Amino acid sequence: MTLSSLVVSRDWAEISVLQCILGGLHIAVDVETEPERALQTLARSKVDALIVDSDLAGTADILRGLQASFFQNTVPLVILSSPDGRRNLRDKEATFIFQKPISVEQAVRTLSAARNMILDGRLRYHRQPLESPVSITSSRKDHLQANLLNVSQGGVRLHAEKTFPTGSVRVNFALPGTKRSLKLDGEVVWRDRQGNAGIRFLAGSVETKRNLQLWLERQYLTT
Repeated sequence: MTLSSLVVSRDWAEISVLQCILGGLHIAVDVETEPERALQTLARSKVDALIVDSDLAGTADILRGLQASFFQNTVPLVILSSPDGRRNLRDKEATFIFQKPISVEQAVRTLSAARNMILDGRLRYHRQPLESPVSITSSRKDHLQANLLNVSQGGVRLHAEKTFPTGSVRVNFALPGTKRSLKLDGEVVWRDRQGNAGIRFLAGSVETKRNLQLWLERQYLTT
């Protein structure tokens, strides 16, 4: 699934830099040179990242709308500003601000951070469908083989022919395209009579959680 961005500016030298870097981050770019039309787009469409040239006349209405949470699904806000304009932005609530002329190094750093923030928000509620075997070990050291149905940052949904244990468990499974197994402690939070269950992750190594995060990001951006 492609991430989206809206750039509100008439500075085509800066726009070209942004388009190149955003494209490399797998973020689609729409450009709007008229703030009024940008407001209309934001009112009817979900935009992941909004980049506003605060030196462009008419963008104050966009900034006021963001401060009032009018565009609730649009994050993060990145403001371009000239040295003179930046002094007037101290009271503005911007997630990121960078100054014109844009350096490629600065833009890569800022927009990469913005992308990570967007993905963190998207993946927080994303469940990736997955059919894969999984091994469950209960606190009593009982073992159960099951099938994964979906996986998220916070847990998994599974199906088994036998009744799931209650309480704490350890989940052991491999992600497609990877060579290492993931081992995570969890808790059975629900189960039904059809052999389905939900497990919430409780603990795991930083490396394991990072590997899961990166795998979910790849799946999300390629589906």
